[in-house]
Amino acid sequence: MGFIGSGSIGRTLARLAVGAGHQVVLSNSRGPETLADTAAELGPRASAATSEEAAAAGDIIVVTVPVSAFPHVPAAPLAGKTVIDTCNYGPERDGHIPELDSKSLTSSELLLRYVPDALLVKAFNNIFFKHLLSLARPAGAADRSYLPIAGDSAPAKAAVTEFIDSIGYSVVDAGTLAGSWRQATGTPVWGTPYGPYSNEQGQQVGEDAIRAALATATR
Repeated sequence: MGFIGSGSIGRTLARLAVGAGHQVVLSNSRGPETLADTAAELGPRASAATSEEAAAAGDIIVVTVPVSAFPHVPAAPLAGKTVIDTCNYGPERDGHIPELDSKSLTSSELLLRYVPDALLVKAFNNIFFKHLLSLARPAGAADRSYLPIAGDSAPAKAAVTEFIDSIGYSVVDAGTLAGSWRQATGTPVWGTPYGPYSNEQGQQVGEDAIRAALATATR
């Protein structure tokens, strides 16, 4: 697993991935030396590198950066790779992006313009990082939660589903990248089903609840 961006979601995913036996290579915009402590804390399965090195190292790459940083995501090493996009658009942080403000594109479709040869899957953008850590459950657990994913490549979706299963979650296929607005910021499936931020343990969310939330989204 390669990580482009190592914020709250990135570090949480890396922790879950290491716990599931995956190797992780972390990167951020400030350089690998700033991630040395994080990598050391995660143990021998974790290392820090540049974004280009992380993109080249992983079989699956997690892009978890501000939308405004999309132009800086290294495209060449992502060609042909399964890439998980966890990103959410926030004009107050990212500045206004006309295609996203007009809703002519989803944020994942915008990312795809910068990494056109990647096999992009939207995932993990709808859950608070503390809930992501606390709600992970082993396969077969009665209180396992579901996460929506969206993408245009069936093999990439299968690879992401396998990864998500390995770290403690089941998956609802939410359709294409063009339809990934159904899990964007402020939609019914975003945040709310897993409980308020004030409850750091979160609450279990089953398949039916995720499907219902996706179905009631409006644009």
